[in-house]
Amino acid sequence: MFDFLSFLPRAVMQGIPLMYGSTGETLTEKSGNLNLGIPGIMYVGAISGVIGAFFYEASLPGPEAFSGFLAVLISLLCALLGSLLMGLLYCFLTVTLRANQNVTGLALTTFGVGFGNFFGGSLIKLSGNAMPYLALSATSSAFRAYIPAADHWGWFGKVFCSYGFLAYTAVIVSLIAAYVLNHTRAGLHLRAVGESPTTADAAGISVTRHKYVATCAGSMVAGLGGLYYVMDYASGIWSNNAFGDRGWLAIALVIFTIWRPNIGILSSILFGGLYILHMYIPTGMNLAVKELYKMIPYVVTIVVLVITSMRRKRENQPPASLGLPYFREER
Repeated sequence: MFDFLSFLPRAVMQGIPLMYGSTGETLTEKSGNLNLGIPGIMYVGAISGVIGAFFYEASLPGPEAFSGFLAVLISLLCALLGSLLMGLLYCFLTVTLRANQNVTGLALTTFGVGFGNFFGGSLIKLSGNAMPYLALSATSSAFRAYIPAADHWGWFGKVFCSYGFLAYTAVIVSLIAAYVLNHTRAGLHLRAVGESPTTADAAGISVTRHKYVATCAGSMVAGLGGLYYVMDYASGIWSNNAFGDRGWLAIALVIFTIWRPNIGILSSILFGGLYILHMYIPTGMNLAVKELYKMIPYVVTIVVLVITSMRRKRENQPPASLGLPYFREER
């Protein structure tokens, strides 16, 4: 039988990286930048956090000197810094140099995966581990710590209170992003830049600054998704090419949520559930059927893209200048 009580927490944990990635990409796209480098940025955010945690643990004289607070802080700062640099690189190429956004994003994805695999493989060799993975169990336990009393709260504790702090942070960040975009002057200016940079520039709004800030902030949020996957979902285990296609699903999720981060909260959990659904539907020894179930999230993505393209409401459409470089000289 389908074990819903076991399925829902796993769906939430699977959906948190998608939530971070889609929220970050929504902020970026609202400024008119189409960043297809989100998968690579998530990868760099993850490996940057792993590098910080690895060298922190390696510098300790013994296990008793370990500080969970320092381990979390160092990993977070390294992940944010790594993803910020990726966002700055994207902005420099597309906003300052006006390079093609699609090509730049794909190049960043390729670069980010290669960057992560290179340094991940190097850390595995430095650790002396004979297996092709790196385990950071001490730092991971600090990230995965949850309310101790949740174990005594039955189904409520398991469904709502059994996650690490980064899971709740993802929800908070999504709600804050939705509020800023829809209820603040800064959000209004950002949406104006994404819809019509020419008009925004004529009104005295700095197009370049808003694109830089939104893209870099979105990159840092997406980088936290990669860090969560390694430190919380994967229990601190780093192995090369273990991310799969979560970054691309996060980009597709932006369209599914019609560019609204608050809708992305439940949508991320839905996609997370679809991603692992094949593990909970009994198929016996029929492996072919299980492979068909693995296709569900991608089929849903295609259906969503078709339905979204058929919508005629303006508020359900992407920003008008999405993916287009802005030439102030042509204003």
